[in-house]
Amino acid sequence: MTTPAAARRPDPVLPHPLPAHIRIAIVGAGFSGLGTAIALSNEGYGDNLIVLERRSDVGGTWYDNSYPGCRCDVPSNLYSFSFAPNPYWTETFSAQPEIERYLQATARRFGVLDKVAFDTALERATWDVDAAVWRIETSRGSLSADFLINGGGLLSEPSLPDLPGAATFAGTSFHSAQWNHGHDLTGRKVAIIGTGASTIQFLPIVQRSAGHITLFQRTPPWVFPHRNRPTKSLERLAFRALPWTQRISRARNYWLGEATLGSLLIHNSAKLRRLEGLAKRYLARQVADPDLRAKLTPSYTPGCKRLLQSNDYYPALQRPNVTVVTEKIIELQPGGVVTADGELHEVDTVIYGTGFRVTTSPLAEKVVGADGRSLKDHWAATGMRAYCGTTIPGFPNYFMLAGPNTGIGHTSLVVMIEAQVAHVIGALRALKVRQAGVAEVRSDVFAQWNTAVQARAASTVWNSGGCSSWYLDDDGRNTTLWPDYTFRFIRRARVFCPDDYVISGAT
Repeated sequence: MTTPAAARRPDPVLPHPLPAHIRIAIVGAGFSGLGTAIALSNEGYGDNLIVLERRSDVGGTWYDNSYPGCRCDVPSNLYSFSFAPNPYWTETFSAQPEIERYLQATARRFGVLDKVAFDTALERATWDVDAAVWRIETSRGSLSADFLINGGGLLSEPSLPDLPGAATFAGTSFHSAQWNHGHDLTGRKVAIIGTGASTIQFLPIVQRSAGHITLFQRTPPWVFPHRNRPTKSLERLAFRALPWTQRISRARNYWLGEATLGSLLIHNSAKLRRLEGLAKRYLARQVADPDLRAKLTPSYTPGCKRLLQSNDYYPALQRPNVTVVTEKIIELQPGGVVTADGELHEVDTVIYGTGFRVTTSPLAEKVVGADGRSLKDHWAATGMRAYCGTTIPGFPNYFMLAGPNTGIGHTSLVVMIEAQVAHVIGALRALKVRQAGVAEVRSDVFAQWNTAVQARAASTVWNSGGCSSWYLDDDGRNTTLWPDYTFRFIRRARVFCPDDYVISGAT
């Protein structure tokens, strides 16, 4: 089991002093925030930036998600910074502790750890039109900044279902991203709500010690064998001695993903039926009971919801101490969970594997633009939108990383983040050349971009695959995933075009 978040640091961290004013403020110290801080430091801004991190260490989602069995489903050599390859990965698909250590080591290696103000949560950021600065309020005080970069990411705020009676439950409950490591599950009667990527990883481990697990499934996922294996000592030696071999491994993983799975999902290809056949054969091999197999068979096209990988999920569901329930949950009572058939499922622990608030970003409530309205208000009618997933009209000098329509279902989010970081660097360079102080994306450019994105998304499997997923907002718009090959996003986003922006103000 992974280490509790609160006990990770061996030494206390001294509070980072907040300056009255800083050139650049970055929110979040995960892949987005650290990647931006490193790039800006290389650009000469190292002494004039600060990273506001609400947690007590770097890592972002890989700090929060410390649940048992947490692992990345993208190959390690691709799920890492291109400028900071790690020849020491112990597995081809790394587990959470190793990714967290990688981010900590990278922050130290590139000298940005001392730029991070830990335990400092963003509470509100407001664009001051007259002064052309961001007025920022945090849990530790206030500051202003010329530029505000949101590296908070999509998977930062747990999503909890609004279940009647949840507050009356007499046992212990927690979300998978807020794992209660102090709660011993040995012999417990555990309810697990949700069957997404987190659940299929932690359930097989919880099953080993729990007295009984009741898994409440709304929609079954498509599950495939996991290809993870230990890296060979010869591979690690080659990566250390001949770094180009690791670059080849990274490129191979990237282009295979684009040409195979990426192509199928983007085009909602008929070949997805072959993928469905593979998944059904895998299910048939692993689950003998026809009734359970029927419960675990999805009715939508593979890829419409996230494709999952596991070698031990199906076997765990067949253990004597696991029951799969497909009846709708009606309410929680002090003693357990009540389903639509009237049955009370007695449990003493509830674990929510219900994902994150993706299409309703809480940070959007805290960022207020030039017209006095929050980003949440701007998005209320249109859904989450941003040019290149990065900039929004009415929010000058504000950049998002891993923003709307930058998520991907077949490759590494890190390649998208690095393209956006290049866009930010390009903006700062353009302002410097023009001796200007403010950049704001043009409304017509913004509108054209988002119209094209939604038109492209309409025919993808994520929109037309017959499911309801967190990729889509309440109005059915895909505001989460990039609906095309990622090389096309990278080619467009990494280049900052001054003509796409209104550039004004003197430095």
